[in-house]
Amino acid sequence: MKQIILDTETTGLDYKSGHKLIEIACVEIENRKFTGNEFHSYLNPERSIDPGAVKIHGLSRDFLSDKPRFSEIYSELLDFIKGSELLIHNAEFDLGFLNNELKQNKVNQKIEDHVEKVIDTLLMARQMHPGQRNSLDVLTDRYKIQGYDRSYHGALIDSKILGEVYLSMTGGQTDLNFSSGISKKIAHVTKTSLSSSLIKISASVEENLDHQNYLKSIHEDNN
Repeated sequence: MKQIILDTETTGLDYKSGHKLIEIACVEIENRKFTGNEFHSYLNPERSIDPGAVKIHGLSRDFLSDKPRFSEIYSELLDFIKGSELLIHNAEFDLGFLNNELKQNKVNQKIEDHVEKVIDTLLMARQMHPGQRNSLDVLTDRYKIQGYDRSYHGALIDSKILGEVYLSMTGGQTDLNFSSGISKKIAHVTKTSLSSSLIKISASVEENLDHQNYLKSIHEDNN
């Protein structure tokens, strides 16, 4: 089964408040190796972006003004992830935005309807490193992932980094059914149980802010 690492950037914290996707990236792993197959698109959100966000990811409304809308790229995205094992760090956040965009485009399916499984790597990290912070930045340092320009945070870079973090966390195993104490607890989220499972493992406010780094700036700007 192919594995797809997915990450997004958004205009703000909550899609229920009208915030939108501005970048989606997916990278493919097969047999524990990056295949080089990628999906990547910037998006025109047709709305303003929180100033704190721009400071972190560097994506301005002007830069995004000539980029495609979600309606123009979602078919290609769904084709790319079809039948895969989808890995997302803090899956509830990204799936919330993606499924909201699909709903707004009158697509009567969710992301999880197109994949075999969704794995939340944030939950994996929590189970492997209990009582510690497990944001992507922290995990990058913990597993000594190097070679990436971190001047700005972006969905494509973060997808590649998350892929390396995941491979490090699973330590040479070919799948998630490795024989360790956490194998029964690991972050397997099936299509039928996804919604309820994600509600139970919602990220803390701190982890949400860490995962979407610019949200920390938004939080600070509003206080």
